[in-house]
Amino acid sequence: MYQILRQIVRTGIKTEAPPAPDQDLRVAAQRLERAMLETLGRALVIRQIDAGSCNGCELEINALSNPYYNLEALGIKFAASPKHADLLLVTGPVAKNMEVAVKRAYECTPAPKLVVAVGDCGANGGVFGESYASCGRVANVIPVDVAVPGCPPTPLALMTGILTAISSR
Repeated sequence: MYQILRQIVRTGIKTEAPPAPDQDLRVAAQRLERAMLETLGRALVIRQIDAGSCNGCELEINALSNPYYNLEALGIKFAASPKHADLLLVTGPVAKNMEVAVKRAYECTPAPKLVVAVGDCGANGGVFGESYASCGRVANVIPVDVAVPGCPPTPLALMTGILTAISSR
């Protein structure tokens, strides 16, 4: 027991310093919040659809909810139903098996609706392209307002894509 305590005292605290505040992130967050309130006058509700991705983009979308990016503080929420959504966030190339589901989600989303295609696969089909099992990019199935490139795109790029979609409304 004493050996462990001595080791702890000798070693000290070994943790990383917290990351420095990112000025680009603050500016993007302020612009996003302002555009959302000017355009909608309320919170933005997003429905995320995985149309056949490798889940790399989903990991970055999940990072938007962590304390560093904190989209909830800006008034942006994720919904389980497209009936409550203002914006569809679609990841991956649209698999043939998901084509009908993506179209139905788009039809269920109340107007005016926005669609953001996420990642290289959503934007242009990525390495999968069009094949017997894939419809390719999201725009081949439903109209897309903004495409966010990257494999996977960073959370800041996702925030910028959402901002662009809201601003284009």
